[in-house]
Amino acid sequence: MSNKTEVHSEVKDLSLAEAGQNRIDWAEEDMPVLRQIKERFAKEKPLKGLKVSACAHVTTETANLALTLKAGGADCVLIASNPLSTQDDVAAALVKTHGMAVFAIKGEDIPTYHRHIQIALDHKPQLIIDDGSDLVTTLVIERQQQVKDIIGTTEETTTGITRLHAMERDKQLVFPAIAVNNAQTKHLFDNRYGTGQSTIDGIVRATNRLLAGRNVVVLGYGWCGKGCAMRARGLGANVIITEVNPIKAIEAVMDGYRVMPIAEASALGDIFVTVTGNRHVIDWPHFAAMKDGAIICNSGHFDLELNLTELEKHAKDKRLIRPLLEEYTLPSGNRICVLAQGRLVNLSCAEGHPSSVMDMSFANQALALEYLVKNKGKLAIGVQTLPDSVDEEIATLKLKSMGIKIDSLTSEMLEYMNSWKSGT
Repeated sequence: MSNKTEVHSEVKDLSLAEAGQNRIDWAEEDMPVLRQIKERFAKEKPLKGLKVSACAHVTTETANLALTLKAGGADCVLIASNPLSTQDDVAAALVKTHGMAVFAIKGEDIPTYHRHIQIALDHKPQLIIDDGSDLVTTLVIERQQQVKDIIGTTEETTTGITRLHAMERDKQLVFPAIAVNNAQTKHLFDNRYGTGQSTIDGIVRATNRLLAGRNVVVLGYGWCGKGCAMRARGLGANVIITEVNPIKAIEAVMDGYRVMPIAEASALGDIFVTVTGNRHVIDWPHFAAMKDGAIICNSGHFDLELNLTELEKHAKDKRLIRPLLEEYTLPSGNRICVLAQGRLVNLSCAEGHPSSVMDMSFANQALALEYLVKNKGKLAIGVQTLPDSVDEEIATLKLKSMGIKIDSLTSEMLEYMNSWKSGT
């Protein structure tokens, strides 16, 4: 059941607000870069009078981003980007303690999710924060009359950026879109260290299985896949990588992993993790070939990485073993265990990325909105990245917060770098 307050919102239970605020505060302690941006935003108000609609995972870290935008003068509406990733106590705290319009309930069904997208667009935003590009896609398809008011959007995920590029090719993207995921201080850290740790955390919480000595198959060797593989190996797993990109496959080989097609890996794996951003990378023939008790999960953005429709169709039986762990019995008698209904295992079964790494990701988000506003009417239409100077500013602030100093180039070094005459 949802609660509606003076601020139009839909959250599970407002009595959870105190617990949620405590967790928001705890996360904020480990987000020093975003905290500095929030302090500056509170003074300068770079987003004053602007409406922002954000479709994101409603977690403690996202709460701190939302409060940073509010400090900057933005009028925000926040909806969940995934039905199972919402932290209900955090949503309650944002509504009750901070008066923010939030529409997010853990476990909400698909019709509710789509209704919340419409509510976010009813806000008539000038700026959008998206996580998977559902908000922008719906805007372009169903709300063409609002497109002219959009200053720009920011996208958090690889999946969402892929969709934005497709929209751009079809000439449907008619405003600037900042690919936040492509910032170095985002994907090199959030995707690798954040997804790596939180995915393993989700698997262990959901199953209580030991990874040491088991075969863990990671489908996809992008930055998220690299993180998952690295952390699984660190816990003693034998890691197998599947890939479609020959360069990434060679990289995985050179990093010391076994690389093979999923058709071969299906019979070997004990635990499977998909992080490809693509459709049906584990399909019925792969399920059918798996050993009894194989555990399947997804850490890519959408649940369609697993063809659960076909698994459901062929299974003789299905039962819930543990929270968010469903066991399917195949005609052969083998059992397949699926975590979190194929949705993001790191956010559904655990708490998502640690605050420290999201500090840089959400610093990118906050500064991306400021960049869009400062350069309104000057930026090219389509997908683009933040300037390198913003990336370096975030990295510098992060290092400073960690008490780490680095060297500076000397004048002699700078002269050498800018000269073509000096050689051996």
